[in-house]
Amino acid sequence: MAKKLVGTLKLQVKAGQANPSPPVGPALGQRGINIMEFCKAFNAKTADMEPGAPCPTVISYYQDKSFDMVIKTPPASYYLKKAAKLQSGSKTPGRASAGTVSTKQVREIAEAKWQDLNANDVEAAMKIILGSARSMGIEVK
Repeated sequence: MAKKLVGTLKLQVKAGQANPSPPVGPALGQRGINIMEFCKAFNAKTADMEPGAPCPTVISYYQDKSFDMVIKTPPASYYLKKAAKLQSGSKTPGRASAGTVSTKQVREIAEAKWQDLNANDVEAAMKIILGSARSMGIEVK
């Protein structure tokens, strides 16, 4: 018999740094998910990623208290800020530029994010990343 799905939960957890403290612990605890089991599994799956990279995670939890998780790639804004060596985007995008990235860097970001984007090829993925850069006030040269 198949497990009965109770619900899904979306969290953004830093790679390799899941611990039972808020916001992870309370979000999982109130749904009856074993917090330490999740932390160990998440940290093991993200061990090969850059430590501290924010990872959107979708957790499906079942009636028998078990769970499955899907870990996605870090957001495009994280990659863009890292490529442009910025702490944050522009306060007034469109008017003031926060920094610049090259087309080559945009292609690398698009290739890294491609599996999570709604794009058929790398060129379409690059357009999505360019839109994110524009909304952050980052120029592409």
